[in-house]
Amino acid sequence: MILCERGPRSLNTEAPRGMREEAVAPVVPCLQSSPHIWDTVKDLTAIGLNLCYLENSGWYWGAVTATQAHAALQEAPEGTFLVRDSSHPLYMLTLTVKTARGPTSIRIQYCGTQFLLDASSPARSSLSSFPNVPSLVQHYMGAERKSEERKAKEDERHWKPTEQLVQESSVVLKLKRPAYVPWGIPSLQHLTRLVINKHTDCPDELPIPRPMQHFLKEYPFKV
Repeated sequence: MILCERGPRSLNTEAPRGMREEAVAPVVPCLQSSPHIWDTVKDLTAIGLNLCYLENSGWYWGAVTATQAHAALQEAPEGTFLVRDSSHPLYMLTLTVKTARGPTSIRIQYCGTQFLLDASSPARSSLSSFPNVPSLVQHYMGAERKSEERKAKEDERHWKPTEQLVQESSVVLKLKRPAYVPWGIPSLQHLTRLVINKHTDCPDELPIPRPMQHFLKEYPFKV
């Protein structure tokens, strides 16, 4: 579970608890703050494959600004999200989501062929990392997120008074539905692929032609 924390900014620019918001002062990301050594082949492969997945997703908005992304989600239901290029020179991507207090942007870190939500040092160790952004999004939409919410509720019983004050001014960040780009509505083939992916984890075992199996493998996600 990720919590959004009330801060000095207006409601539509809040950052989740422990997370770094898109508009805050520049912060050195993982690839700069740790002795991570780049593996050219592995990193380029991971980044390239991730971008291919995002291009197929329908909810990757590319080089739109934070203002444009927030405007696109302003009237959307809570939990609606999109992924866009980050305006920060040290980050590639940003997740923008409609919370109970308005649209919020969270940078996505890349480190060692893995993607994770940007966070301050104390919170970073508790965050999961993923080989691509669709897997990250799928994690925060599914049963894993609900499990984290249950654990957080259990932890509330052991919080100190100061921590309880933070909790009372927070809201849960939930990913529920993607905001598809208005200039590229997903094709019927892609929507069918999503339905198939939601109902099987073994597309290779389906009695379908090989070209169709290859099409499923090009985007093996449920969102």
